[in-house]
Amino acid sequence: MRLSKGKVNPHLKKELYQALHQTLADLKNPQDIKDFLEAFLSEAEHETLTKRVAVAYWLDKGRSYVNICDNLKVSSATIAVVQDACTKHKGVKLALNHIKAEEWANVWAEKIKKFVR
Repeated sequence: MRLSKGKVNPHLKKELYQALHQTLADLKNPQDIKDFLEAFLSEAEHETLTKRVAVAYWLDKGRSYVNICDNLKVSSATIAVVQDACTKHKGVKLALNHIKAEEWANVWAEKIKKFVR
């Protein structure tokens, strides 16, 4: 896919971004989000985004650059970019908080299932 290099009017650009962000917010379940991402991202773009989220997660868990490089097959430069984003962008922290909350809920769901049985 070839992207246009022309500049979009800043007002229109803002409206387009708002529409995209609202569309993402309106997607209600993982399957809908998967379908959306697969429709608009190439396989390589989807994998890149997935790996970057994983890098942020593993950095947050204290994994080393070497471990992340070996397991995710990313460069140390990619890890550095993600690490920088972790400190500068609230969106990364927000995503990590959601991941941690989901993990916590899953752990407790399993404990409750064992208790109820």
